[in-house]
Amino acid sequence: MLKLEPIGHVRNGVLSSRDFSEVVSEIVVLPEFVPGLYKLEESEEIDVIFLFDRNIDQGYKLKLHPKGDPDNPEVGVFASHSPFRPNPIGLQRVELLTIDGDRVKVRGLDAFDGTPVLDIKPAKRRDR
Repeated sequence: MLKLEPIGHVRNGVLSSRDFSEVVSEIVVLPEFVPGLYKLEESEEIDVIFLFDRNIDQGYKLKLHPKGDPDNPEVGVFASHSPFRPNPIGLQRVELLTIDGDRVKVRGLDAFDGTPVLDIKPAKRRDR
């Protein structure tokens, strides 16, 4: 059995769908995982892996209209950003703004307030 444990959660005050491109979020990392942030500040962008926890019991469709809009041409779920997926896992590349203790501040994370974060990975190093 696969078992995933969150390393933290999102704090941004966003509770419903919107354009997240300019939203600033904090990833609050659990105390036991804070040492894992060492040298992450060397990254300009990071990949955040998170759980679509509000969609777990809502199922999924293998073909859908993006954003639920029938005017959008139908695509496969793997060709979309739909949160309704066979495995409710999200991946988002975001701009890393700051790290302060257990708080990782980012811009552009497409996740609601309280969303569990499963992992963080460096994506693009800062120019030196």
